[in-house]
Amino acid sequence: MPAVSGQKRDYYEVLGVQKGVNPQELKSAFRKVALQYHPDRNPGNNEAEEKFKEASEAYEVLSDPERRARYDRFGHSGGGAEGFGGFQNVNINDIFGDIFGEIFGGARGGRGRGSMGRGADLRYNLEISFEEAAFGCRPKVPIPRPKKCETCTGSGSKSGAAPKPCGTCGGSGEVRFTQGFFAVSRTCADCNGTGAFIPDPCPKCKGAGKVPSEEVLEVAIPAGVDNGTRVRLSGMGEPGDRGGPAGDLYVTVIVREHPLFQREDYEVFCEVPISFTQAALGAKLDVPTLDGKVKMTVPPGTQSGKVFRLRGKGIPHLHSQQRGDQHVRVILETPTELSSRQRELLEKFAEESGEETHPQSKSFFAKVKELFG
Repeated sequence: MPAVSGQKRDYYEVLGVQKGVNPQELKSAFRKVALQYHPDRNPGNNEAEEKFKEASEAYEVLSDPERRARYDRFGHSGGGAEGFGGFQNVNINDIFGDIFGEIFGGARGGRGRGSMGRGADLRYNLEISFEEAAFGCRPKVPIPRPKKCETCTGSGSKSGAAPKPCGTCGGSGEVRFTQGFFAVSRTCADCNGTGAFIPDPCPKCKGAGKVPSEEVLEVAIPAGVDNGTRVRLSGMGEPGDRGGPAGDLYVTVIVREHPLFQREDYEVFCEVPISFTQAALGAKLDVPTLDGKVKMTVPPGTQSGKVFRLRGKGIPHLHSQQRGDQHVRVILETPTELSSRQRELLEKFAEESGEETHPQSKSFFAKVKELFG
């Protein structure tokens, strides 16, 4: 229904949501309307500016549980127009900073005049073997890591002179302007938020204060890491601006698959084939583990799929003296090629033992007979 001239529209209608909308859906709806009608995207459009103001007022009320409850009960008369509205040249960044980052260019303030900025964090994917992940390792890896420019000692200036205040932002690192009824802040594009510029940049680093480089680092990977584990090397990231502190290096571990073992948390799993005679008569098997081969006893009458536990043969716990177990699943291997003598012996064995005397077969066929007669 069109709004009557001079009459406020329903706040839910303004944002295009139902009355029972949850806070996250409300925020999403407001973002959509705000991006559509924001004055920066509609310069000189008074109607868009009014719709933006209307949506901002509606969100301010409905995002506050107490004010929303009062509005739901009494409508616009619940707090009066001034109580529910009342935007008077407020800084929209302070109220909706989390929503309007994409409109206002991100940062809510510059770093200040000539300040020393912290260096960026670096990330590196390191591939290691299954055993290295289990027991730890100290690989040496080449890291593309910018280093401080030796020519200007990181200042970015050819003469070593201090940076001068940016003429655009006056050294604050941000520019402020009024758009309609809002005071808006943006990171200064000329100085990139530093608040300063270098009049005589270093010819080697072009004023950046750092140059491309590659450094070989020894990375200590602790025992027990798994896929996706991150190891942090403090201060081994990019050097900071104008002598500022360096960022950190984050090494993400990628573990190669093993041909025999699988891992779940700190437990190791593997499958070992056994012959019919080993399963029937029992045997001592050489079973592979992360520590090498160990003897494992298979008792007589072992069924295919039986799982045996080797305690303490799994993965060491991260930063702990504990260790997981290894689980060995035995799989009965049926021979595919029999000599005439082997076939004769097996047939005689079957004749003498009677297939129906096998416990699992007897139980299975008894159930079949019970179900199907």
